[in-house]
Amino acid sequence: MYAPPAFRENDLPALHATMREVRRANFITATDEGLVATLLPLFLVPEEGPYGTLYGHLARANAQWTLAPKGDAMALFTGPDAYISPSWYASKHEHGKVVPTWNYIAVHAYGPAEFFDDPDRLLAAVTHLTKLHEVTRAKPWAVADAPAAFIRAQLRGIVGLRLPITRIEGSRKMSQNRSAQDRAGVAAGLAASDRMTDREVAALIPT
Repeated sequence: MYAPPAFRENDLPALHATMREVRRANFITATDEGLVATLLPLFLVPEEGPYGTLYGHLARANAQWTLAPKGDAMALFTGPDAYISPSWYASKHEHGKVVPTWNYIAVHAYGPAEFFDDPDRLLAAVTHLTKLHEVTRAKPWAVADAPAAFIRAQLRGIVGLRLPITRIEGSRKMSQNRSAQDRAGVAAGLAASDRMTDREVAALIPT
């Protein structure tokens, strides 16, 4: 990952927090047939290994799990991002030496991809993943709400993924390299946007 010092995120709890908030990642492997990627909801077990371990599942019909990875796999988590117009900078009116850029949050987690199809492990993984996404609902749906035979049949259609993280990198680019006046202009410009993601980024600009 390219991350200049001003934007580099090295704090492991902060990296884990981003992964939890984003909740999904592009799971990427290099194979003899080239790069392969699948967008997957993943959950983190932070105490499993020095940097934590990710779990999820792929469709059994997805060929990615059958293609032997060449080296480590990567889970690419991307948080809120937005285009930054130079017209928002106070410094534009001072000297005009400004250009557009892009603000974003990203975490790259690397490790050996392990696939499994043990029914008990799969059930535990999908149950945990479901609880994570249902917990805020007034009436959460649970895997146990569906007939057991139906769930067993559904489990035969997926393959579990375990990714023990051996290396992790993060970048949080939120105009930290700009003056307070420029940052205020960026926050105001983004806050006035009709794009929800722009307004999310506005709230993350340091004041």
